[in-house]
Amino acid sequence: MGDQNQSISSKGESPRMPRSVQAVYLKPLKRKASYGIPSCDLQLRSYNIRNVEFFADFALRAAYYLHLPATGPIPLPRITERWTVPRSNFVNKKSQENFERITLRRLVQIHDGHPETVEIWLAFLRKHAYYGVGMKANVWQHESLGVGKTMDVGLENIKGTLEPRWAHFGRRKNLETSERVYEMMNDETARKTSDAPLNGL
Repeated sequence: MGDQNQSISSKGESPRMPRSVQAVYLKPLKRKASYGIPSCDLQLRSYNIRNVEFFADFALRAAYYLHLPATGPIPLPRITERWTVPRSNFVNKKSQENFERITLRRLVQIHDGHPETVEIWLAFLRKHAYYGVGMKANVWQHESLGVGKTMDVGLENIKGTLEPRWAHFGRRKNLETSERVYEMMNDETARKTSDAPLNGL
C-alpha cells in the first residue's frame, strides 16, 4: 500500500475514486424497453428547478437498479399563477402588488414494468421523498382475458360478508342492543325520572 501511494505521488496523479462515487457524476443509466407497454407515469412538481431535477435523477437511478425500463425526465409546460393584492385599502387602492408562482414539472415514464416492482419503486420514492417536490403517479395494470368473470365471483363473495353489516348501517344496532334499551327504559330509576308511563312499550 505504501509503494502504491509513493508511485501515485511520484506521477502526480490523484487516487481513482470508487465506481459507485464516479456514477454520481455521470448521467443515470437506463434500460431499454422490449415492448413499450406503459406501466407508470410519474409526474414531479416543484417551485425550485434544482430540487425537481435532483429528484428526477434519483428516480431514474432507482428504476435502473430495480430493472425497470425508464425514460425521462421529460420537461412539461410550466404552470404560472399570478395574483394582484392591494397594498392598502380605501383611497390607496391603486397601490397594488403583484405576485407570481411558477410550478416546474418533469415526467418519468416506466415501460414493461411488473406491477409489484412498480409499487416497490413508488414506495421507495415515497420513503425517500425530497423536500419541496410533489409526486403524482398514474399506474396501469394489465389483466388476462376473462378477468370480468373472476371479478364477478369475487363480488359475490364480498357481498356475503358485507350484507350483515349493511343491514344495520347508520344505526349500528342489533337485537341485543334493542333488548338492552328496553330493559333500561323499564328500570325503576328511569320510571321515577320520567313522567310518561312505559308499561305499554
